[in-house]
Amino acid sequence: MGTEVFSLQGRVALVTGGGQGIGLELARSLSSAGAHVVIGEINPETGKRAADEVGGEFRALDVTDSRAVADVVGRIVADHGHLDVSVHNAGMVRNEPAESMPDESWRSVLGLNLDAVFWCCREAGKAMLAQGSGSIINIASMSGLISNHPQPQASYNASKAGVIMLTKSLAGEWAGRGVRVNSISPGYTGTELLRSVETTQPEWYSTWIAQTPMGRVAEPRELGPVAVFLASDASSFVTGSNLVADGGFTVW
Repeated sequence: MGTEVFSLQGRVALVTGGGQGIGLELARSLSSAGAHVVIGEINPETGKRAADEVGGEFRALDVTDSRAVADVVGRIVADHGHLDVSVHNAGMVRNEPAESMPDESWRSVLGLNLDAVFWCCREAGKAMLAQGSGSIINIASMSGLISNHPQPQASYNASKAGVIMLTKSLAGEWAGRGVRVNSISPGYTGTELLRSVETTQPEWYSTWIAQTPMGRVAEPRELGPVAVFLASDASSFVTGSNLVADGGFTVW
């Protein structure tokens, strides 16, 4: 078996939240493997820039709006005839103590991190089930497996645990009809936002590094090949898996 099993030539891939950070790196890797990438992004400036960079296209998308998700997926299928890969990356975190967290804060995190992932899975799943093939990749987090320290983030942790179980549940429902569903759980990753924590919350950052066996955060580019593996025929017998890329954080 050669490297051709990693090729995504001729395939159409949607990446939500693909305008920056991890999402952009995933889009770059999928494009490099041959996929035509559609950037689904709420921010038109970063979305259009990302689409231009990867030679794909931009679709304005608020993933918390289930009708908008259905519309974008429908238009992708209408324009290209198929949707082969759908990567659900859009997300947020709020570092708030649980005892003082307002209802609206909890709901906003669960709304984007879990509800919206289901909306995207549901619509991508419909398209892929109709064509009898496809790969869905949900971006979860190691926070769905452990409780982070020292920062408080109960809503984020709960939402990402939900993404992991949603992934397993959908994989079981759809495996016999040609659709694979997997998740990626990154550890601390050196996006622009996380790097700022090194200055604003140095005690958090130093704790994270000390608790990571590899002694560093991930580079966003290190997650791209993981998505290519799960999107491609190289992982043709992989479904319902949660691939953890955390530098060993969860082994201790």
